[in-house]
Amino acid sequence: MAFDVEAIRAEFPILQRQVHGKPLVYLDSAASAQKPRAVIEAMTRAMEHSYANVHRGLHTLANETTDAYEAARRKVAAFIGADEGEIVFTKGGTEAVNLVAAGLGAGLEPGDEVVISEMEHHANIVPWHFLRERQGVVLKWVRVTDDGALDLDHFQSLLGPRTKVVALSHMSNVLGTINPAKDLARMAHEAGARVLFDGCQAIVHKPVDVKDIDADFYVFSGHKLYGPTGIGILYGKAELLRALPPYQGGGEMIATVSMDEITYADPPHRFEAGTPPILEAIGLGAAIDWLSGMDRLAAAEHEHRLYRRVRDGLSGANWLKVIGEAEGKGAILSFTVDGAHAHDVAQILDRYGVAVRAGTHCAEPLMRRFGVTSSARASFALYNTEHEADAFVDALTKTQAFFA
Repeated sequence: MAFDVEAIRAEFPILQRQVHGKPLVYLDSAASAQKPRAVIEAMTRAMEHSYANVHRGLHTLANETTDAYEAARRKVAAFIGADEGEIVFTKGGTEAVNLVAAGLGAGLEPGDEVVISEMEHHANIVPWHFLRERQGVVLKWVRVTDDGALDLDHFQSLLGPRTKVVALSHMSNVLGTINPAKDLARMAHEAGARVLFDGCQAIVHKPVDVKDIDADFYVFSGHKLYGPTGIGILYGKAELLRALPPYQGGGEMIATVSMDEITYADPPHRFEAGTPPILEAIGLGAAIDWLSGMDRLAAAEHEHRLYRRVRDGLSGANWLKVIGEAEGKGAILSFTVDGAHAHDVAQILDRYGVAVRAGTHCAEPLMRRFGVTSSARASFALYNTEHEADAFVDALTKTQAFFA
């Protein structure tokens, strides 16, 4: 069956709007994807029909909402090949990384090493810097090659007896580079280290099986996966979650509380203190249902065709510098325009109805690696069309003329 992008677009109400009198061309999905009607309606239905707090109520609404919340956990688990007890709901991918860093950090000593890379999002840098600042942990940085690939030989050379944690992006939000997670996990484990993958981009564009990868921890956010904001996922191997200390204290994460002591709930609830993101979890469950009903390989091929169409359309543009051209990369185009600041490029493109991201993309070490202070980024999703790819090429060419 052919990939029917027009049928998919019809499920996204926002894609029908105009910006500055022109049809919206939304190429900022790597920052946050738009939401299909299935997600919007699931959250609305929960609010209108059966909303209540979860787990501790005995009335009908509480039971219905609890069932929907826990059903979302099971959907996430099935989506990535995990067990439901290994899925922790957080308020985002960032919180998920912080939870793991805080938990593992409790057992690290001065001089212990954490290996990260030059291509990481700040969410997978700053929590490890906290351990460097507060506990004397040493950060080691894997180099990125000129074409935007992870230098695997350099990665191997950094692993040693003091390596305790490896924390790497599965797919770069700037470069589009897809890293060989299974090989990286194997090398990290051979060195005796725990491995965490930031999957916020990869989970959107390719099937992920955390057991096959042998990830110790895998994190992603809901809002990039066509779900709502305010919800993230931490997958952790069951035995590792049981060994982690709680990240926050409050209701739900305890077994008993007295004046003299507390005991903790089993994972995953141990890490879900207080009222969780109930509606957001239900919305994410709806997004996963929606995604699971399509051919994800065909969707990825569609996205890549759009990326190639844009690259071909700009092939003669000697004023364009593309950042990241690793083999097998995802459909993300980060670029600079000669003589123009990325913010100016994005603002002019917006006048043509084209939405792109501009700035450092929360990846300042990577910007410095490629000798730029900022870049613009067009990211393609399954709802984008060939017409939109052409519109972007046309708008960018006209935008460049302002600076020629």
